[in-house]
Amino acid sequence: MELKFASHCVYQIRYHQVLCIKYRKKILRERRYREWLKEIIREVSERYWYEIDEIWTDGDHVHIFVWATPKESPSKIMQVIKSITAKEMFRKYPEIKKELRWWSFWSDWWYIGTVWEWTNEDIVKRYIQNQWDEIERKQYKQLKLFTIRDV
Repeated sequence: MELKFASHCVYQIRYHQVLCIKYRKKILRERRYREWLKEIIREVSERYWYEIDEIWTDGDHVHIFVWATPKESPSKIMQVIKSITAKEMFRKYPEIKKELRWWSFWSDWWYIGTVWEWTNEDIVKRYIQNQWDEIERKQYKQLKLFTIRDV
């Protein structure tokens, strides 16, 4: 894994984040919503100096593989991404509010996992890139993430 440099430190901090749509609604099945969400996440990453390696969306949740600086806490990164994307999705597509009964866009539930030098980052990237659609997922079990220690 490559090293990142800041003014007074060298670091390797990457997170695998999963955010779920409120009520697990399949809103992101529609391409225009999915593409707009990805665009917002990319803009947020530029504004806050996060680096996004991968973004993948299924109808009801989003996976993000992100670099962050040491000064950023994982929960702060999640808070920034969730708040800005929700506001922008509702602004551009107000009809989504009705689908979610005027509540928040994201569920309160989320997942963050760290990916470090002893974890095979390619496994996480492949996991995010190779998500299957709902029909295929019914035929196969979803991939399980594991560390080098599990091998």
